[in-house]
Amino acid sequence: MKAPALALVAPLLLAAAPPMVVIDEQDTVRREPPPHGEIGMSTAYRISDAVPEPRQMEFRRRVLDVGAAIGLHPIGHDEVYYVTSGEGVVVSDGVEARVTAGMAAYLYAGAEVGIRQVGSEPLSIVIAYPN
Repeated sequence: MKAPALALVAPLLLAAAPPMVVIDEQDTVRREPPPHGEIGMSTAYRISDAVPEPRQMEFRRRVLDVGAAIGLHPIGHDEVYYVTSGEGVVVSDGVEARVTAGMAAYLYAGAEVGIRQVGSEPLSIVIAYPN
C-alpha cells in the first residue's frame, strides 16, 4: 500500500520545483575591484544574482586583471575555484598552489582562502558555493 501512495506523491514533489532559469553572463557583467581587499580590478559575472529565490547556491565568474587578487578571507562553507584561463596562485590556510586552465581548487569551510592572478594574462575563474 505504501508504494502506490509514494507513486502519487513523487510527481507532486517534482512539480513543486521552480522553473529553470537560463542566464547569459553578458547580462550580469560589471567592472569592479575584487572582493576581500579590493586588490586591483576585475570583471565580475554575478550569474546566480539573476536567479530568483529560492536558490541554494552561488555561481559566478570573475576575471582578475593582471596583478589583481581576491584577498584572504575566512569561508563558512565549501567553495570551488575553477580556472578557465590564465594562471593564479590559490591560498588555503597559508598553503599556496599554482593553478592554470582546467584546474580546480576545492576549499573547505573554516579555511582562510584567496586567489591572485600571476603571469601575463588575466585570470578567469568560476566560483561556486552554497548560499
